[in-house]
Amino acid sequence: MATGTARTQGRRRRDKTLDRARDEAARKRRRVRVAGLVLDPMSEGEVVDHVIASLKCGEGGHLVTPNVDIGWAVARDPEARELVENADLAVADGMPLVWAADLLGTPVPGRVTGADLIWSLSEAAAFYRYPVYLLGGPQGAARQAAARLLERHPRLDVVGADAPPPGFETTEEGYAKVKEDLLAAAPRVVFVGLGFPKQDRLIARLRQDMPATWFVGCGAAIAFAAGTARRAPMWMRRSGLEWLFRLINEPGRLARRYLLHDLPFALKLLTVCLLRRLFS
Repeated sequence: MATGTARTQGRRRRDKTLDRARDEAARKRRRVRVAGLVLDPMSEGEVVDHVIASLKCGEGGHLVTPNVDIGWAVARDPEARELVENADLAVADGMPLVWAADLLGTPVPGRVTGADLIWSLSEAAAFYRYPVYLLGGPQGAARQAAARLLERHPRLDVVGADAPPPGFETTEEGYAKVKEDLLAAAPRVVFVGLGFPKQDRLIARLRQDMPATWFVGCGAAIAFAAGTARRAPMWMRRSGLEWLFRLINEPGRLARRYLLHDLPFALKLLTVCLLRRLFS
């Protein structure tokens, strides 16, 4: 009887592995390319389901949410392109990318932002009891974000909340400290809010030692969750004007990036995609 049960369990594990492999192959076939970025056409709910399914199988991954700023960087920097290409999931965080995909005839369901995923993925992690770690944001923001997440999801297991000092990644000692803290905490989901490409370089290194953990490069999501930075009203997010709200609130930090890099890049991208659609 015991042998029969073991065989049945073994078959079920093999079937799950095969199903997972088929799902992964199908997902990769559906991928679309926009502005040199390979994107997974997935909704926020599908992303959460995918991550949880991976965690159930003991697998981790790297989630990147490209926006126009990342698209601009990828167009100019081979290392940035490689970071995005090597990620396990890449979903559009930026309405111009969503519009461009639609113009190319390869639509994606909509924006999937790190600022939203920190809430929805934490909710799922709380339900399935997967421990979560918050890494990054301004000093103190990770702990504030953890407190606010716990208010909404009391079952959430936050095993760490830390903002490493500026420049930590430039020394082996700084990197080793972050890695040791993470290994000791043993999270299954890590939100890394250090900005692209810093956060994704760090994730690429950490993945080697934590293959069963999902890392989410989430930019300003920790600060938003903490309440130390304000998000744009919903109507601005839906109309592609979140960048304008952030520019008005942080002109000194964002004016050069948005006005000299991102806005011209977005306009050129949409013009090229529109012309392709009209003359294809």
